[in-house]
Amino acid sequence: MKRKHANLTGNALMVLGLVVMVAGVGYSVLNQLPQLQLPQFMVHGAIFSIFIGALLWLVGASMSGREKVCDRYYWVRHYGDERCRRSNGSSHH
Repeated sequence: MKRKHANLTGNALMVLGLVVMVAGVGYSVLNQLPQLQLPQFMVHGAIFSIFIGALLWLVGASMSGREKVCDRYYWVRHYGDERCRRSNGSSHH
């Protein structure tokens, strides 16, 4: 797959994952309102969709190359070259 198509597919999967996660959270929250009378058996599916959306997000980030850049930056910043580390000793843990 060409780089442009991989980037486009990865971004599309990230958007799809975000939509699935937001829909799952939205249904779970709306299900708590008794006046809407939503089916109770779909709550487990809504919670499961949050995890499916996160998985789609991660696959999309991996395909588009965003995950590798962030991982490398984190690694270099915290464990890499001495010039990349903070000198004042404060770090975010």
